[in-house]
Amino acid sequence: MTKILITGGAGYLGSALTPYLLGKGYKITVIDLMIYGEEVLKKHKNLKIIKGDIRDKNLLNKIVPNHDVIIHLACISNDPSFELNPKLGKSINLDAFEPLVKIAKNNAVQKFIYASTSSVYGIKNEKDVHEEIVLEPITDYSKYKVQCEIILNKYISENFTPVTIRPATICGYAPRQRFDVIVNIFTNLAYNKREISIFGGNQLRPNIHIKDMVKAYEVLIEAPNSKIRGQIFNVGNENKTILELAQTVKSVVGKDVVLKTISTNDNRSYHISSKKIKDVLGFDNNFTISSAVRDLVDGFESKLFIDPLHNEKYFNIKTMNRIKLV
Repeated sequence: MTKILITGGAGYLGSALTPYLLGKGYKITVIDLMIYGEEVLKKHKNLKIIKGDIRDKNLLNKIVPNHDVIIHLACISNDPSFELNPKLGKSINLDAFEPLVKIAKNNAVQKFIYASTSSVYGIKNEKDVHEEIVLEPITDYSKYKVQCEIILNKYISENFTPVTIRPATICGYAPRQRFDVIVNIFTNLAYNKREISIFGGNQLRPNIHIKDMVKAYEVLIEAPNSKIRGQIFNVGNENKTILELAQTVKSVVGKDVVLKTISTNDNRSYHISSKKIKDVLGFDNNFTISSAVRDLVDGFESKLFIDPLHNEKYFNIKTMNRIKLV
């Protein structure tokens, strides 16, 4: 049985990825600070949950041995949360990274899957934003992701397979729900306020359904090491403008939803090509942005979310601001 350690395994993506991989027969260890609640992961005979900090090298030296794969998701996620406390962000997103990689390699971990970000490309005018294009990260969050990609590939060897994934913005339902990513924001506003405020509208944003994102990690776990060793893969689906995303949400939630356009100086536009992972590994998307919106609407109608417009647990920056993590 393949043993997988997932850092940040109780976060937004992790809370969907962990039960999926358990269902596929993997043995999973999760290390997470659990700052968004300890109830998001259900007990399972093949799941071990460790409430801990990836900056704790002594803890890592105890838990990393005897794992075949590490999926490194843990980070201070997204620019606003990072900028709230840049020193904290650097300590988790950058400083803790190389020690984890070293410990993994020294303890015979075979595969290390790193979650980078598609924002490492910065603003591009090229139609085809592929993995070989020049990186121009704008924020410290993205710059540290680039640095970690470089660090990881220093450790490549026959017995240690690092691979980097550059995901689009994830959307849809997960046990640890977020309402601070664009499609989820729009769906929350549309369902609960019947109005979406759109700042600008022509800026492109790449998105991917959370179920497809989970599947991409499974594809990387199962891929032959020789195919992915040292490789970088974009993973996204639909590159839509902000206005198109709002219109997609409206088409699912209801015709009565009002779209309100507001001018902005923030014209940052991002898009990516996911052709490589399809060509090399055969990965393809099975879910649309519309289906992610429908999943969220089902959640609202089933009363899965408590005060979704205001509850801080659905918003990373609000939670980070409250807990004052150091």
